[in-house]
Amino acid sequence: MIQTQNIGPCRWQIFKPEDPKRTAIVFADQNLLEDMQRDRALDQLMGVAALPGIVGPALAMPDAHQGYGFPIGGVAAFDPVSGVISPGGVGYDINCGVRFLRSKLLASELSQDQLRLMADALASQVPAGVGKGGGLKLSAKDLNKVLTEGAAWAVKRGFGTASDLEFCEDQGTLKSALAAGVSDHAQKRGSGQLGTLGAGNHFIEIAEIDQVYDQRVSEAFGLHLGQMVLWIHSGSRGLGHQVCTDALKALGRSPEAIRPQDRQLIAAPPNSSIGRSYLGSMAAAANYAYANRQVLTALVRHALEHALKASPQMLGLSLVYDVTHNVAKLEEHKWQGRNRALWVHRKGATRALGPGHRDLPSQYAKSGQPVLVPGDMGRASFVLHGTDLAQKETFASSAHGAGRCLSRTQAKKMASGRQVIESLAQKGVDVRTANLKTLAEEMPEAYKDAAAVVEVMHVSGIARKVVRTRPLVVIKG
Repeated sequence: MIQTQNIGPCRWQIFKPEDPKRTAIVFADQNLLEDMQRDRALDQLMGVAALPGIVGPALAMPDAHQGYGFPIGGVAAFDPVSGVISPGGVGYDINCGVRFLRSKLLASELSQDQLRLMADALASQVPAGVGKGGGLKLSAKDLNKVLTEGAAWAVKRGFGTASDLEFCEDQGTLKSALAAGVSDHAQKRGSGQLGTLGAGNHFIEIAEIDQVYDQRVSEAFGLHLGQMVLWIHSGSRGLGHQVCTDALKALGRSPEAIRPQDRQLIAAPPNSSIGRSYLGSMAAAANYAYANRQVLTALVRHALEHALKASPQMLGLSLVYDVTHNVAKLEEHKWQGRNRALWVHRKGATRALGPGHRDLPSQYAKSGQPVLVPGDMGRASFVLHGTDLAQKETFASSAHGAGRCLSRTQAKKMASGRQVIESLAQKGVDVRTANLKTLAEEMPEAYKDAAAVVEVMHVSGIARKVVRTRPLVVIKG
């Protein structure tokens, strides 16, 4: 029986009385903690806390809910020698992530006709949907370069500018990628999907900044009240899913595998042959996702410029930041008074570097990293900034979004896609979708309120609020 104990502002220690040394920490308010107790999220977190070589506690962010292996919203760091790498700590959609762009436009200056034209342009020019093709047709040689170079490959081919890379986590490339480790099947799945949105919780959103919480940091991020901004949420598509599937199958056959009680947490030592193989192919899939969001950004810029008959300079869609949600990376963190290299798994969590970190763009050196927390289709999304406290307590990690509170089956029983569109239209949100049947799965009621999630991060001091945005146009697969 899992027990909880409040240990500070929005902090709960969870443990089992029969195993008091194995603990985890959950960042939540009382209501969000109760939400997590309705599924297996906390049980999964305790399983993570028992993995070999874990450094510090297993962590859950306020948007945590049950996932595969790790709970979604789970964070854990492992020693490079005695620890493990677990595909269940990364997930199937490797480097599912979000990027946030600002514009030179005021939302109030856009007419309803212009918003409709932008929605039409995005829906027609950005491929979206379950298993959707329609992306770039890549040769085997080009795909190999995508897997190796990430977003830099896209920029070299005219999909954006070098300044975009400056404002990407990892500058849009994981240099540890091994393209040769990506199976032919995975490559086949990815060969025609670069520059496609996908389905599920992936989206493009045109929004307006309707509240500024921190004037100094918002100015550092180039954000202001009333500004039209844009969110893009997508990942590594079928290629990343297949990389995870292949890794789990290979681990299941490998004598090097570590097999915990929860078989979804199957893992390997980072320096084992099977561990190195997974890490190389995972990084390659992450690079595919970085390239995918870069190409999507170029498609979005072109679509909106065409819809508004505006030049790139007039529209001014520039990247504020791009973050990954599902990844394991070797990072340096100070723990118990000394700097250590650690394999940090973030599964449905985002990096949140504090001020002065060497990996930040110079523009954000004083403010800390932009932390991007998108909400659902009908409610607010938020930009926060990382803090020194995040680096001390969470291995520089924060919440990544609203987090589901209803399963997709439950959501579909509550409403149809048509009802969702009509409901959101009454709130002033124009929703376009490639599939009405799957839209109901993404109804706002299927998600926690991102405002509550963000408030926990703010009150805890892990990430502080900068601006809030409200949706105007949403494109779903």
